[in-house]
Amino acid sequence: MTEIQIEPNSFEMVFFDAEKIVNLASEVAQILGLGNEQIKLRIDETSSMGRSKIESYEPIILAVDGGAFENTQRPRYLGETRTSETIARLLMRIIDRRSPEFANAPEDDVLDLPLRVAWDTYTAGRLNHIGLSTQMKRRQYQFRNRHGFSDAADKAFTYLWESPNKLAWADIERISVDCRATLV
Repeated sequence: MTEIQIEPNSFEMVFFDAEKIVNLASEVAQILGLGNEQIKLRIDETSSMGRSKIESYEPIILAVDGGAFENTQRPRYLGETRTSETIARLLMRIIDRRSPEFANAPEDDVLDLPLRVAWDTYTAGRLNHIGLSTQMKRRQYQFRNRHGFSDAADKAFTYLWESPNKLAWADIERISVDCRATLV
């Protein structure tokens, strides 16, 4: 059983329910097949930004700005779908990094933005297939901003989003680089 810890345990600046966040994180971890893991969520309720990152892979520590969990229609309140999507995207990246196919992926702090966007597209597409992501248009717009507004970029986006195969880091890198080469 996955053990979820959350910091802080209660919130003063936002109307988040720590128990609800723990339950959402547990559901996502179960769906993704993360069995006996310890996951710590550090939430910065003072920030309305939507940043999120992996602080540690072993044990799993996720750092999230409060805005990443907010309901976009109701600021300062928890958005359950957004919370699940954010946690799922980060956990899926951890799953990828633990696989041999991603052994050559650069560390997150040196990963360039187009490659990060391509990887996020692949991640969100897989999450969409299992019902954990609903942001295809947002991801497509981000992909186009980094890879060009072209038929080639749209084809690459669709391939990453709909890929029935398990891609390796080299595949994602090649797709991203090939798209950027057409921007010249």
